[in-house]
Amino acid sequence: MKPKKPFNSVGPKGLLIGIIVTFFLIGSLAKLTEYAQGMGTISYKEFLDKVRNDHIKEVNVSGQFVEGVTKDNKHFQTVVAERPQDFDLFEKHDVNFAVSPPSVSTGAWHVFMVIAVLMLLGLFSAWYLMRQMKNGGGRGTGGGIFNIGKSRAKMFLPATIKERFSSVAGAPEAKEELMDIVDFLKDPGKYRRLGAQITKGALLVGEPGTGKTLLARAVAGEANCPFFTASGSDFIEVFVGVGASRVRDLFAQAKKNAPCIVFIDEIDAIGRQRGVASGGGNEEREQTLNQLLTEMDGFESSKEPVIVLAATNRPDVLDKALLRPGRFDRRVEVPMPDQKSREEILKVHLKKVKAVTDLDVRRIARGTAGFSGADLANLVNEATIIASKKNLTEVSMYEFEDARDKIMLGKELKTIVLTDKDKKITAYHESGHALARLLMPNETDPLHKVTIIPRGRALGVTHFMPEREKYNRVKEELLANIAAALGGRAAEELVFNELSTGAYSDFQAATETARAMVCQYGMTDALGKRVYLDTYDAKGGYSQKTFEKIDNEITRILDEQYDRVMVLLKEHRDKLDKLSEALLDKETMYAAEIYELLGIEPREDLRLV
Repeated sequence: MKPKKPFNSVGPKGLLIGIIVTFFLIGSLAKLTEYAQGMGTISYKEFLDKVRNDHIKEVNVSGQFVEGVTKDNKHFQTVVAERPQDFDLFEKHDVNFAVSPPSVSTGAWHVFMVIAVLMLLGLFSAWYLMRQMKNGGGRGTGGGIFNIGKSRAKMFLPATIKERFSSVAGAPEAKEELMDIVDFLKDPGKYRRLGAQITKGALLVGEPGTGKTLLARAVAGEANCPFFTASGSDFIEVFVGVGASRVRDLFAQAKKNAPCIVFIDEIDAIGRQRGVASGGGNEEREQTLNQLLTEMDGFESSKEPVIVLAATNRPDVLDKALLRPGRFDRRVEVPMPDQKSREEILKVHLKKVKAVTDLDVRRIARGTAGFSGADLANLVNEATIIASKKNLTEVSMYEFEDARDKIMLGKELKTIVLTDKDKKITAYHESGHALARLLMPNETDPLHKVTIIPRGRALGVTHFMPEREKYNRVKEELLANIAAALGGRAAEELVFNELSTGAYSDFQAATETARAMVCQYGMTDALGKRVYLDTYDAKGGYSQKTFEKIDNEITRILDEQYDRVMVLLKEHRDKLDKLSEALLDKETMYAAEIYELLGIEPREDLRLV
């Protein structure tokens, strides 16, 4: 059943009607004002002179008040003496006259109408402004000046919360952590009988799009209790003290509806470390934070539990007082989904679309390493849009490949025109990347596909697909990745004996990997097993001499791997030429085609896909 709107709510239709009525009243006022201005007032003597000179067309006599029209159609009014002989004068000069009983004159009525319209306009404007200030212009609770100190949090009753832990794909460890809170809300006596106290607050930490808000709603759904949700920015206002007032109001509502859950998204907006900055805005934020800390400490006076959940992707900036035991003492990590979780998330979103029955969800999950839950939802939607534009009845693997490339690289550039030489250079460049990976099968991730179709800022791309989630990489693997990244430039130099600008992003990736090996992972004998900062600092970092050693070591690694991949490509020049010619013909080739073309034994993982 659709809920009724409150009496004082004004939607777009009501606002349009109000505007039309206002313009109608303004138009009526203008007409009346124009009529009143056209009514001239003359003296009694002037009136009689006009009658004697045959200038009067008609008059209406009402007691001593006379209104009339001259022969040139000008309206006038005057006040006369009560003399019967004036009527003889009217007859003598052929004036059309009428007599009416004394009443409110037409002129006075016009004045009364003008005043009435002005009063109506004033009353309507006052009512509308008061309603807008009270209700915040239709923006919801707390939007008006009279509700400026009221909480803007939205309350959801248990019946309206449909999410459960089964609705959240992946994140098993986070759900296990939050299950303790659900269990406590369902049966607090189970813990109190032994003197245990459940945490008052839990901080959900994770990258954007990992499902922190969905997890919080799932907790409320599992516990079957009211759910209050607000953003950290909802508490901050220009006026000092407003944020603290809103925090008090939020927790007052929560205590009335306990047991319940209060969820504050992006809590870093109000929970940043105090004393870092100065100014009125910072004072307001600190007062809001102080009130939040006070309210969380005051829960002990409440018989029913109120659990506070908060979410952030910047836990490093939060005030220490917010994270101490008794407040947000439980930190729940919500990580980026691994391959298994990505597969589960994709299956959830695929239930809403029409896809082919043999869609390889596992392969899509393997090819979307680093995608968050929100990214995967966007991937499914993009693939569905692409299929819809083609008037297809089902979404296939091809649309998912196209959608992934569009998200990662950009839209396919169909209007860009490359010369035959540019195409040939791009084909050899991408073939160099691909062949380097094929010739180092034990150190690199499997090849997925190669394309020379321009997308975004790239003229071509070589895709690889991890066999599994990797949480630890060895030195040989990192060196092989550097060599594969430099394979494109090596192929250009080998075939054309000239250098192009297309290797910039490859050099950037290779340099970052080499720098990490030297400065972070201790994978070089020349500099020992320690971590170095990104820049040298005479006070607390390292010397200029050490900085030069780091620079030389990074250059050495890059040069060695460039020479390594150059040797590989020279030894297999025939395969490089064959793959480049096939790319120029087909533009896009998948791994199975390339293995067959070059006569290379496919990797074991490829047979399982």
